[in-house]
Amino acid sequence: MPDPADITPRLPLAGVTVLDFGQIFQGPYATLLMAKAGADVIKIEPPHGEPLRRRAMPGTTATLPFAMLNQNKRAVTLNLKHERGRALLFEMVKRADVLLENFSPGTLDELGVGWAVLHALNPRLVYATGTGFGISGPDRDNLAMDLTIQAASGIMSVTGAPDGPPMKAGPTLVDFMGGIHLYAAVVTALYERDRSGVGTLCEVAMQETVYSSLAASFEYTHRTGQPPPRTGNRQAGLSTAPYNVYPAADGHVAIHIVTEGHWKNLVKAMEREELADDPRFATNADRIRHLDEIDAAVTDWTRTLPRMEIFARAKAHRIPCAPVRTAPEIMADPHMHARGMLERTDHPELGPITVPNSPLRLHGMDKVPLRPSPTPGQHNAEIYGGWLGLSAAEIAALKADGAI
Repeated sequence: MPDPADITPRLPLAGVTVLDFGQIFQGPYATLLMAKAGADVIKIEPPHGEPLRRRAMPGTTATLPFAMLNQNKRAVTLNLKHERGRALLFEMVKRADVLLENFSPGTLDELGVGWAVLHALNPRLVYATGTGFGISGPDRDNLAMDLTIQAASGIMSVTGAPDGPPMKAGPTLVDFMGGIHLYAAVVTALYERDRSGVGTLCEVAMQETVYSSLAASFEYTHRTGQPPPRTGNRQAGLSTAPYNVYPAADGHVAIHIVTEGHWKNLVKAMEREELADDPRFATNADRIRHLDEIDAAVTDWTRTLPRMEIFARAKAHRIPCAPVRTAPEIMADPHMHARGMLERTDHPELGPITVPNSPLRLHGMDKVPLRPSPTPGQHNAEIYGGWLGLSAAEIAALKADGAI
């Protein structure tokens, strides 16, 4: 039998070196997925650290989101406004496969280290940029944050109660949609590079990544010619029922009836089989015309039972249903822990925390062991010394000069 230590792990992105200028959520999530697939991700921050670190408690350099998104990365500090800092980047680019950033459009161009310069230096480099609205077009320079993209993209206009103001989605939806698409763009570009031998510029605009998520709202406009209303927890296009979040004796449950079979099973679970013959509810179209009545009938059932009992009955009758769970419940989810999606670890700064693994499962591939998020510049000596070959004296001089 071979010594396990001599067996090379099977990791899909092993051998790929990524220079990660990602900040906050969008860029770091894309590079987290790369690191979890085996890429060597080098997080490059200004000497004072990336913006997400500024949310840390005094005396620490990490927050829980930072620890979640920057596992399995090595970290260096680098001042791109310094000539010697830019020279260090050029040396790293010569050895790298990917550079990813999510600065405002043109930021690295203005510093003299944009796509054109770096592509000339290393034609195999894949350069990925994530922005709010893209690197072209009339809205290119509009300031973009998750909240503002939710507003500009239409998400907020259809989120909230019918009689209330527009609301943002609770999670930072757009940043992570952007990160997912950035990952896809990089992996697609790497695949193309294997055939052409040449890297490419790939870009992802956050506004464009969420457009398709509004499909039901666009369908409503196509059908009625009107802007879609805010529907609360009802289906966005008001085209299926029952579809809502219903009160339980100890919380809430979500129920989504898709087929007539689901509806027949629901009335059985509710022990209200007479509703199957009620002409108001005979078809989905009928139920849509009587939304208040159908929701009242379902609520009469759900409010009398604990949410897990409702879920158990729905599961037994093959009805799409789930209890509305809280963040602590999700962090302790036995299912995701059993699958290895969630891991408990002792972070050197934060103590015991729960962090996610990659949701991308390539069966037959090995799992990357968890390494906690780094402190700013933690691997300066390792990268600048071991990788670029600088001496300890040279690294010390770069630090003293403000280049790193």
